Amino acid sequence: MNNTVRMSVQRAPENPLIKPGDIKPAMPGWEVLGVFNAGVIEHDGEILMLLRVAERPPQTDPDAVLVPVLDPDLLRRGRSEITTIRVNRHDPALDFDDPRVVRNRSGKAVWLTSISHLRLARSRDGVHFTVDDKPTVLPEGERESWGIEDPRITRIGDRYYITYSAVSEAGVAVGLISTADFAGFRREGLVLAPTNKDVVLFPEPVGGRYWMLHRPVPEGIGDPEIWAASSPDLIHWGGHRRVMGLREGGWESGRIGAGAVPIRTDDGWLILYHGADRGQRYCMGAALLDANDPGRVLARLDEPILEPEAPYETDGFFPNVVFSCGAVVRDGRVLMYYGASDDTMACASFDLEALLDELRRARNG
Repeated sequence: MNNTVRMSVQRAPENPLIKPGDIKPAMPGWEVLGVFNAGVIEHDGEILMLLRVAERPPQTDPDAVLVPVLDPDLLRRGRSEITTIRVNRHDPALDFDDPRVVRNRSGKAVWLTSISHLRLARSRDGVHFTVDDKPTVLPEGERESWGIEDPRITRIGDRYYITYSAVSEAGVAVGLISTADFAGFRREGLVLAPTNKDVVLFPEPVGGRYWMLHRPVPEGIGDPEIWAASSPDLIHWGGHRRVMGLREGGWESGRIGAGAVPIRTDDGWLILYHGADRGQRYCMGAALLDANDPGRVLARLDEPILEPEAPYETDGFFPNVVFSCGAVVRDGRVLMYYGASDDTMACASFDLEALLDELRRARNG
């Protein structure tokens, strides 16, 4: 049965809320390409966004691309500083068609064209944000030599846990950072090896264990789909289970992955997840997981709740993308923050109960 989404989703009239021009580059004279895919949390009466900021050096040589990385010589001496590498645009072994990455002719990524760090933005009303002038968390160490990306923030007890993509030539791994106050940060290390991403932590233990959703990226056999795992300590993860798969012929036929941190409701765990078709058009969908068994799907909408339609979603650095890494609930409404076209931050809101009604309808057939 096709479950047509009937609820109303409202984009903030102020969208996009944060643009590249609002961000001071970490490296003087560099260009901020995008500010997007932010983790979101409420803390001390404010909505905090931990932004992914992607920047690159000026590209003034028509025969070369300057790619930013952590200096490999300094890494061997225990220091993390950004440098650039000159890549010949005319090298027949390389493919420059994707603006985000330099690939070899077999399709494997050789370099990223930008490097990302994380930066805080703050708001009382959830719409007007003040962005810090300096980075909050910079890439550090060999496994982050190509940058850190796409954070999600979960409060568990009295600490906030930030999962993020740690990118290097070895692949995309999953790192974990914790903080009590967003002033001091403690790296907890890598919790999943490459290639994995889109990790969200549940905000409370279930059955005496911590839970996560994650998205392995298999090569050769299998598809990029949503899995679950559990842990006794947030560091060591096991009991991996496939939760949700692709659906052919539609908006989520290419890949799916967890988006915002799961929201606890009386009906179960609400997850807002992203899906892309084979043309890499990204939308946001919704599903409901069992409150006592987060690896079990109770309901899943057939149609997306948000798809790229506004100009800032259909045009940009990487067009036709809406991609959320965080949402908060205020006065019964979900404020879902999302990256638009891989270059700006936006917000869409909807009534929580209305979405749950849609999922109940889907569950009952």
